[in-house]
Amino acid sequence: MKTCYFCQGEVMEKRIRHVHHWDDELVIFENVPAEVCTQCGEVYFSPEVLKMMDKATLERTPPDRSVAVPVFSLP
Repeated sequence: MKTCYFCQGEVMEKRIRHVHHWDDELVIFENVPAEVCTQCGEVYFSPEVLKMMDKATLERTPPDRSVAVPVFSLP
């Protein structure tokens, strides 16, 4: 069993949606293999998964789909 670095909670393998900020862009990755703490929610990615996300972002791989994201500015 793996434990969270921050809270020592149990870490489980899951597939998640990850929101990735790149400069002024927002990219959403779906079905991402990750390890997630069941206690605090901290997310851990393997080096291979990080490389895949960086490659898709840097090489401008065409997305599977696009969504509109509302932007709000607070006073």
